[in-house]
Amino acid sequence: MKKILLGLVVLVVVFGVLTYWSLSSTSKTFDTCEILEFSNVDEIDFKKYDSVLVAASTLYKANAIKSVMQGEQYRKAWATPVKVPILYLDNLEGNVKILEEGGGQQTHSLKLKREDGTLMTLRSVSKDPSPLVPKVAETMGIENIIVDGISAQHPYAAIVVAKLSEQARILNTKPKLVFVPKQERLSDYNEKFGNRLFLLEYETEGNASWLGQKKIDSLIDTEDLQELKMKSPKKVSIDNNALVSARLFDLLIGDWDRHSKQWGWAIENLGDSINAIPLPCDRDNAFFNLEGVLPTLISNQAFLPEVQSFEKEIDFLPGLISPFDVYFMRDIPQSVFEKEAKELQRLLTDEAIESSFAVWPIEIYELDGKELIAKMKNRRNKLVDYALLFQQELGESEELTEVLKGSEDLHMSKAQMACFNCNDQ
Repeated sequence: MKKILLGLVVLVVVFGVLTYWSLSSTSKTFDTCEILEFSNVDEIDFKKYDSVLVAASTLYKANAIKSVMQGEQYRKAWATPVKVPILYLDNLEGNVKILEEGGGQQTHSLKLKREDGTLMTLRSVSKDPSPLVPKVAETMGIENIIVDGISAQHPYAAIVVAKLSEQARILNTKPKLVFVPKQERLSDYNEKFGNRLFLLEYETEGNASWLGQKKIDSLIDTEDLQELKMKSPKKVSIDNNALVSARLFDLLIGDWDRHSKQWGWAIENLGDSINAIPLPCDRDNAFFNLEGVLPTLISNQAFLPEVQSFEKEIDFLPGLISPFDVYFMRDIPQSVFEKEAKELQRLLTDEAIESSFAVWPIEIYELDGKELIAKMKNRRNKLVDYALLFQQELGESEELTEVLKGSEDLHMSKAQMACFNCNDQ
C-alpha cells in the first residue's frame, strides 16, 4: 500500500513539474505577426510591393513537453509564412474613413465606413487574450494556459468558412486576408494596427448593398431585431429555414461559439411584413482543435460542455445548444431541421468541400487541409442524425429567464425574454 501511495505521490509531483515547465515556457501574452524578407520593417516602403511574406504568429511555438502537455493544436499554421496582399486604406473603394476602434476581449479591430454607409471591419488575425488572464494566474506565472489556448484556433479558418458558406447558400461577411502596413491614413492607430495581419470583412449592420439582394435594405444586430419585434410583433418574423441551415452549418464546421452578438440580420421588406435573414459573423472558432493533457482536463463536459474539438463526429451535441438557439429556434418543427440537413448534404458535395479549402495558401492546405476535409465530409454524412438530435434537445430545453448576451439594455417582460415568437402572444 505504501508503495502505491509513494507511486501516486511521484506521479503527482512529476505531473506538477511538467505542467509548470510547460506553462512557464514563455511569459509573453501577446505578439503580432512576423514579417519575413525584410530585416528592418520600419525602413521599408511597402507601396513598392503588392504582397508580403508573413507568419500569423510565432508565439505558439512549442517544445516536445509543451506539445504533450498543452497540445500540438494549429501551432504550425500560426508559424508558417504565407504570402499576403498589402492593403492601403486609400486604395479601398468608397472613400473609406476610420470610425472607431472596436473588438472583443481578444480581437483588435477598426471599424471603417464608406460614403454610401457600408460598414467594414479590419479584424486582427493575432489575438490578445491578456484581458482574460486572471490576476491569480499572473501571480503564479501560469497565464500561458490561457494565452496558448489561441493556438487551438486556426488563423485562416474564416476564409475557408466564407467559401463553404457560399456553397451552402448561407450569408457571410466575405472576409479577405490582408497585411496593413503603417500609413498616413491610420494616423494615431499606427502603433497598434500598423504592420499587422487582418481579415477585412463587411459588418453585420449598416448598408446592405454589398449583399447584392434588392429587397434587403439594411443590416441590424440581434438587439435591434428584438426591439423591432417588440414594437411590431405581428409584422416581424425570421427566416426559420435559413436560421436552421446556418446553425446546422455551424455544426459541420465545428464552430461552437455562436452567442447572439455573433449574428447580424439582413432585413427583407415584403410589403406589410419584415423577414429577418441570419448573417453569421466571427468565425474564430471554426475547426477548433483542442489537444494535450491540460486542455483536455479543463474542457470536459462537466466544466465547459460547449468547448469541443473539431473531430469526425460530434462528441456532445447537447453542449452546443446555446441560449440563442433556445430563444430563436425552440418552436421550429423537426421537419425543418430534417429538410435543411438534407439540403446542406446536397449542396456540400465532396467537390464543393474540397474546392472551398483550396482558397488557402498551399503551405496551409498541406498542413491541415486534407485532415479537415475528411472530418467535414464525415460530419456531413451524419448531418440528418445531428439535426434531429439538435431539434429534440431544443424541444426539451427550458424557456429562457434572462435576456440574451448583448441585449441587457432592453426592457423585456418575462414572456419576451423566453423566446422570439413569444412577442406574438
